Amino acid sequence: MSQRAVVVGAGMAGLRTAEALRAQGFAGEVVVLGDEPHAPYNRPPLSKEALAGELVERLTHERLAFRVRKAAADVVWRLGTRVVRAHLSGRQVELADGSTLEYDALVAATGVSARRLDVPGPAPTADAGRHVIRTLDDALALRAQLRPGARVVVLGAGFIGCEVAATARTLGCDVACVAIDRLPMIRPLGPLLATVLQRRHEEHRVRFHLGTGVTAFEGDDHVTGVRLGDGGQLDADVVVEALGSRTNVAWLDGHGFDLGDGVLTDGALRPVARGVSIDGVAVVGDVARFPNPRFGPGAWRVEHWSVPTDTGRRAGAVLAAYLSGDTPGGRDRYELVTTTPWEVLPSFWSDQYDLRLQSYGMPGLADAEGVKVLEGDLDGECVVGYHRDGQLVGVVGIGMLPRVNSYRDQIRYVPA
Repeated sequence: MSQRAVVVGAGMAGLRTAEALRAQGFAGEVVVLGDEPHAPYNRPPLSKEALAGELVERLTHERLAFRVRKAAADVVWRLGTRVVRAHLSGRQVELADGSTLEYDALVAATGVSARRLDVPGPAPTADAGRHVIRTLDDALALRAQLRPGARVVVLGAGFIGCEVAATARTLGCDVACVAIDRLPMIRPLGPLLATVLQRRHEEHRVRFHLGTGVTAFEGDDHVTGVRLGDGGQLDADVVVEALGSRTNVAWLDGHGFDLGDGVLTDGALRPVARGVSIDGVAVVGDVARFPNPRFGPGAWRVEHWSVPTDTGRRAGAVLAAYLSGDTPGGRDRYELVTTTPWEVLPSFWSDQYDLRLQSYGMPGLADAEGVKVLEGDLDGECVVGYHRDGQLVGVVGIGMLPRVNSYRDQIRYVPA
């Protein structure tokens, strides 16, 4: 009988895993299930250049969709299909309509969803003026409200929050940014570069309200304002909740997995249940918390643009070998693939006004005193290095892309 690989999640990670299965020689059926109605598309531009387009009509799936490689042209896409539970013992997934789908190999690529603020006020919907930005439909709803003069309050000062703030100012909106952190983007960048980015936003007339939370939204059916924890109040026509993410892992509950922050895996991206790696299952993309020997012991979940491709390729190789287990040499192939060392170099970029930030590695691992300017000037273009125990663990550049790239091979942490 033909084998079937089921990929739950139709984003970039799901697509790259399906392509990798084919590239590694798996000839059975590949079925991708996704709860959105759209085929895989590029999400980072949703808070960057796509959202800033002059016409909302330009923010289209056709413009953002990934091209599917020819080898994966026969993959079956079941979009608008939500998986509610995995039944590992029966090798089935249960769908929202009550039906089930059997599999020989399973991929968890369900990614993350946006956090919402649970305080009094209008309903957490775009119609009520409360927006998030995780999907194409989210971006379309928000873009329609970003008109010149609109009063926009962005909650959260991470990369998405700051990108949306920059985009809204570029479109002529009045923008305030509220965050409990003492500096915008301090977690990924540290205080040195975060201070620089705040100053550059303020030069574009973004107003920051930092070190405070939100206690309530004003308005009945539509938000009209935001009440702050420090007693202040901001008028608002549009609120953007850029408060981070929640991993979509509830459908994997009940199997002994560590779901505290995504899904803990081994180095072959197999989920770990009570210390045992589960064969025939792989976890990829934003939901995977995996070891990365490049940065020493431990396991990390990394929501960077490069990780879906890196983990998808790894999972495709592992599962293709697993599915070949009954063929001559199949078991040896599986043993070789799962024990072959594997590591990744996370990377991300951010566009804010005319600034391009590019990063490699894991700056968040740096010692507090290990952040320093390597090249350039903080008032212009520069490269900032992040060190742990004197070793370069990350680099961030404002501009100077060729120089940022030159540090990639130096980024590694070897514990003493």
